[in-house]
Amino acid sequence: MADRLTASAAKLLGAALSASGRTLSVAESCTGGLLGGAITSIPGSSLYFSGGVVAYGNSAKISLLDVPPDLIAARGAVSREVALAMAEGVLSLFRTDLAIAVTGVAGPGGGSRGKPAGTVWVAVVALGGVRYAHRFRFPGGREAVRRETVRASLGAAFDVLRSEAAEAE
Repeated sequence: MADRLTASAAKLLGAALSASGRTLSVAESCTGGLLGGAITSIPGSSLYFSGGVVAYGNSAKISLLDVPPDLIAARGAVSREVALAMAEGVLSLFRTDLAIAVTGVAGPGGGSRGKPAGTVWVAVVALGGVRYAHRFRFPGGREAVRRETVRASLGAAFDVLRSEAAEAE
């Protein structure tokens, strides 16, 4: 169950998707299904949400989302390039208009000097070529990092939709 702030962000994104007639899919790593859960907690989300993939391990990213193994080897699973490849893969898999992907180190372990716990990449890809990716460094424990990642993802997708609508005017 999404908390109030997350549910509000999911509702806002859902309203924007509904108004624009667009569809959404998600690819999740460190959030383990929480993003899809937040989206589907909104009644009527089946009108715009096609589905998601929890690709926690690298093998799932490769086999389910067509992320090139060489890309993971060269850049690491927690990178801009892999986040974008995940988003493009899930966009293609579900044939949606918009896709969100998240990959990161929720912690408490698993981090490195360059990618400490709390490092997360959020990517949003839209049909027509819009590609957005941003690195976040969230403080707190595992659950806080995962919760903030979901909120940031919902907000990023909403911002992409809003900027596309502004450009269309």
